[in-house]
Amino acid sequence: MNILFCGDAGVVQGIFLSMLSICKNADAAITFYILTASVEGRPAISQAYAEKWQRVLTTKNKLHRVILLDITDLFQNELPLANMDTRFTPMCMLRLFADIVPEIPDRILYLDTDVLCCKDFRELYETDLSNYDIAGVPDRYGKWFFGNVLRHDYLNSGVLLLNMARIRQNGLFGACRQMCRDRKMFMPDQSSLNKLAVKRIIPYKYNNQGKMKQDTVLKHFTTFFIFLPRFKAVTIKPWQIEELHNKLKIYEFDDILEECQRSMKDEQRDPYFLYD
Repeated sequence: MNILFCGDAGVVQGIFLSMLSICKNADAAITFYILTASVEGRPAISQAYAEKWQRVLTTKNKLHRVILLDITDLFQNELPLANMDTRFTPMCMLRLFADIVPEIPDRILYLDTDVLCCKDFRELYETDLSNYDIAGVPDRYGKWFFGNVLRHDYLNSGVLLLNMARIRQNGLFGACRQMCRDRKMFMPDQSSLNKLAVKRIIPYKYNNQGKMKQDTVLKHFTTFFIFLPRFKAVTIKPWQIEELHNKLKIYEFDDILEECQRSMKDEQRDPYFLYD
């Protein structure tokens, strides 16, 4: 099975945690593809991280692989100019370049770096995409702000099964890149995909954006809203252990959090390893 992550050096801890959670629950060999770039002074993920992750993951399954692909030049040649200064990092848009990276296979599961795996996801990975570009779960709040309230078909882009063969053929990602270049949007890559892609909706358990449930397969630590006693947005990421325990009451990932800290102890002096 093939997994895709994207980001710069600021997301190395999230990527590693997600990898560990996947290896804990998957019964197959996984190839992890990571698209990285250096943009606006933030460094790309170094090959040293990929080599370290490879060593750790092959102790779990000798067939696991980590492939790091630096696409700085591709990104610089097609900058999403209208959306470089939004509150969403341009790194979110790296996945829209996957179609012009020849190493990326025809079927791949994209995950945000704040998504952790709770159960085997083979059923999701084998979802039929014959007539679809992507498969995903409706966004928790999207129907109220971006989508259709009745259809609830505005997808959260944190977990997306990608039919890369079809996407390469129909030019979807190229059209999304052009849209991000020319039109300012609140969530540029997610909005462009929802506007242009042929989408298949899959069950909520594959991108649970709320409280953990018994059937949760992939838990996505998205920003959520508290309305009483006063409205506020709350963001708690899986590496923020104290808040994870005290506010979300989530302890299911303690073993991989400990393994992450233990395995990466030499990198903890790296300012990009421990971050908010």
